Amino acid sequence: MDNTYLNNRELYRLPWTLPDNAISWLEPTSLCNLACDGCYRENEKDSHKSFEDVKKELDVFQRYRNTDCISIAGGDPLLYPDIVELIKEIKGRGLKPIINTNGKALTKELLIELKQAGVYGFTFHVDSKQGRGGEWKGKNEIELNELRLHYAQMLADAGNISCSFNSTVYEDTLQYVPELVDWAAKHIDIVQTMVFIAFRHVVPQMTFDWFAGGQKIDWQNIMYHSDTKRKVDILSTDVLKKVREKFPEFTPAAYLNGTEDAGSFKWLLTERVGTKNKIYGYLGPKLMEIMMAGHHFFKGTYISYASPKLTRKGRTTLLLLSPFEKSVRKAAKNMLKNPFRLFKKAHMQSVLFIQPVDFLQSGEQSMCDGCPDITVHDGRLVWSCRLEEQKKFRTFLRSVPQK
Repeated sequence: MDNTYLNNRELYRLPWTLPDNAISWLEPTSLCNLACDGCYRENEKDSHKSFEDVKKELDVFQRYRNTDCISIAGGDPLLYPDIVELIKEIKGRGLKPIINTNGKALTKELLIELKQAGVYGFTFHVDSKQGRGGEWKGKNEIELNELRLHYAQMLADAGNISCSFNSTVYEDTLQYVPELVDWAAKHIDIVQTMVFIAFRHVVPQMTFDWFAGGQKIDWQNIMYHSDTKRKVDILSTDVLKKVREKFPEFTPAAYLNGTEDAGSFKWLLTERVGTKNKIYGYLGPKLMEIMMAGHHFFKGTYISYASPKLTRKGRTTLLLLSPFEKSVRKAAKNMLKNPFRLFKKAHMQSVLFIQPVDFLQSGEQSMCDGCPDITVHDGRLVWSCRLEEQKKFRTFLRSVPQK
């Protein structure tokens, strides 16, 4: 599906930039306890950074990048020995600490420690191509909802910790996305965000030569490559189309474009409001702009993750802000069709489709313009999804069409 399916002029372009962004990406370790298909990070056993070095990376963020939260990733950050102290450090700097994890190392005891330290939220990566063992071995995306619910309930029991999930979308798992979107709606009271990330890899059918500066690189020496032919051009709009087959009213409100393709939708954000039994409707681009601009005006940063206390204000949001946007008025009317709904809490929930690097026929690589997942390497801000190129070749690789 091409990008004419959506009109970017009818959506809100998220105002995120390199120096002023909602999110920044911190990697204290590359060690992981799973091996996900498509992972863009080398799993290194002796990769824990010193706590002092991690603090220096936080200093770089705060010097060059105005940000709302720090996404702590890796590897799996729960394996980092100083993770509790790191949460305290980030919280003490006035930033929201978000842990990006597969969840395997999370215990109730550790969760209590992390909450006491000031953790703001978790993003759990759960999908069927992670090589999970035990009772989850061989489970498909729908069957893994039991595991997702386990993590969501853990956070709900702990209280006021933001809960997000992400999954990589492959050619053979795209079919499951509508059911996952539906599952999230049924748990809108304890799941704040669902993220779907299109699979990307360097594959044999690509007709490029690869260069690090002036040196030609064998494509098989690129960490994120596959030796077999695979589909690596799934678009965010492909995911949207699949969801709309089941939910025709599903309506995005905001996006990020590509660095080389202004018409692409690299981050495609939908915000919906409802209860576990019914979605009342969707917030539109005007309300998204009000939320972003308002947070920046009063807090000094663009908002990223929302706390459960905030997302529980869906009913108030519809009633107070319906004068500003037609889509919100429609959602409010749906809520008021049954007067008893005024006595039920309504929740807001974000659903996000991410389209990573696109390789254009010209050889240009279109990244996410205003990328939130920027990390620090050698004191510089770089794309986290391509960090291995910097570590191995000291530069980002160029793709040049073969003659």
